[in-house]
Amino acid sequence: MSMASSIAPVYGNYHGYYSKRPFVRDPRLSLLPPSFFTGKAVLDIGCNEGWVTCEIGQIWGAARVIGVDIDETLIRGAWKRRRSLWSQQSPGRDVMERNENDNSSGVFKRSKLDRVTDSHSHYYFPASCEHSHESLPIPTDTIKEGHFPTNVIFRTADFLAEPVSERYDIVIALSITKWIHLNYGDDGIKQFFRKVHESLNAGGTLVLEPQTWETYAKAKRLDEKLKENAKHLKLHPGNFPTILQNIGFGPPRHLGSVGEGGFHRPVDLYIKL
Repeated sequence: MSMASSIAPVYGNYHGYYSKRPFVRDPRLSLLPPSFFTGKAVLDIGCNEGWVTCEIGQIWGAARVIGVDIDETLIRGAWKRRRSLWSQQSPGRDVMERNENDNSSGVFKRSKLDRVTDSHSHYYFPASCEHSHESLPIPTDTIKEGHFPTNVIFRTADFLAEPVSERYDIVIALSITKWIHLNYGDDGIKQFFRKVHESLNAGGTLVLEPQTWETYAKAKRLDEKLKENAKHLKLHPGNFPTILQNIGFGPPRHLGSVGEGGFHRPVDLYIKL
């Protein structure tokens, strides 16, 4: 799989994807328990411009989040989003507590309630400032390990082509199975699930948002290769639970469906046995 951006988004690598699916907090993540990501190592496959990746690292308390995407342009956008969110968020709890313990600092002290307020409610560096003066620098030497934004990184990568070199507690695969299936066929989607299983620690979790079979019809019209590959597909998304259980996952836990229109898709959770 080439790392170059394709004219047609044949890998689901839509540019401006989140202008079509905007959110402050992704509703798909709201289906999960509040402490689901806390302290965990997370891999977000097909991360696009990193909106979900950054949210998991900034708001949901993950210790480490790796976002990978095949499209180098999208990964550059993901790094930009990380910088932008850092610029806009309020000072971290540890910064405020240090200030409160320093009687000579003269720094304004906020209440405990203010400190734990959602970071999106305070914009210390408005977007207009960022447009004029660029993002604020990230002081990596003063940010604790496991805290945003240093707990979030991005890589341009073809997940199927790379050897498994790290293990994770959670793998996120949102709206990517159709594109893997159409590009690599039935064997490719099986290989993808096997690699996810190999990438997880024992007891680790796959969060999967599969696209329905009906959506394949529109996608395959993007490219002649996809159209040809689709003729040979025997597996359907309805077969995925059986495939995953044969590989070594437990039965699916159906979390529900969220989203509007064509984005209204089920989210399922699988645990590695």
